[in-house]
Amino acid sequence: MSTYPKIELHVHLEGTVRAETLREIAKRNDYPLPDDLESLYTFRDFRHFIEVFELSAGALQRYDDFRQIVVDYAAEAATHGAVYLEAIFAPGLWRGLDTHEVFSGYCDGAAEALERHGVEVRLTPDIPTVYSPEEAQTIARHCVAYRDRGVVGLGVGGLEYPSEPFAEAFALAREGGVGSVPHAGELAGPETVRTALEGLAADRIRHGIRAIEDPGLVRELAGRGTVLDVCPLSNLRTGAVRSLEEHPLPRLVAAGVRCSISTDDPAMFDTDLTRDYEAAESFGLDPRSFYEAGVAGALCDEATRARLRQIGESHHWRS
Repeated sequence: MSTYPKIELHVHLEGTVRAETLREIAKRNDYPLPDDLESLYTFRDFRHFIEVFELSAGALQRYDDFRQIVVDYAAEAATHGAVYLEAIFAPGLWRGLDTHEVFSGYCDGAAEALERHGVEVRLTPDIPTVYSPEEAQTIARHCVAYRDRGVVGLGVGGLEYPSEPFAEAFALAREGGVGSVPHAGELAGPETVRTALEGLAADRIRHGIRAIEDPGLVRELAGRGTVLDVCPLSNLRTGAVRSLEEHPLPRLVAAGVRCSISTDDPAMFDTDLTRDYEAAESFGLDPRSFYEAGVAGALCDEATRARLRQIGESHHWRS
């Protein structure tokens, strides 16, 4: 197992729950799950992945569920060298959940994760693309309200989207001191990356790999210093790339684009933080560059960033 420190900026908490734990949570919430849960994790296409994700996420219903999965994933990630995570969750408006209970559970879990496992966790909720502009704005206001409890960013994700319906929500979040971290350029083309930058004032792009198809956009990303959250094995599992060998990561790095490495949904994609870093290293890339991109892209306070930078500088990276 790789022993160097790692930063993960793109991990959906609902997709971190290993099958045995998910069954335990589902049982206590009287929520039916199929007996062959793991067999569902071979995805026909991205839409099928979203369907299975929603099925699994439905088991998570209460404060203790949300708190537990943050702590559990911090424990797992710590064994792979993680020192800092930015974790994603969907607020669950369409499932009739109490939004304050959802946010409180995740925020308290983040605080507990630091206390028990020494991993800094910040939260970056996603607006599902099926939400209305008004629902998106509701989530943005909750992000601002919970900023002092560890919410640092707002995203949008799901089947990829036009940015216009969510622009007002992102403006509300930015006015309240919350960053912008939308999904873009995963299955849809480079135009979604550009609209995320221009329409949603993205601080960082979740995925962004299809920017490689637009050389001008690649130059712009490199010039801006925009960090892409690259998830190599997720891209393979969902069919965003046909093979790992065809992944654009090495070309993006060669063009000067900063790329961090993340798992996306490790329990659903049969991966973990070490395996995704190893996949990225298989291109001959330096893991220190991924760590430094993570430091640069993190939406944390400057004191935390300084600590992360010091961790990286004090580690003896292989030459």
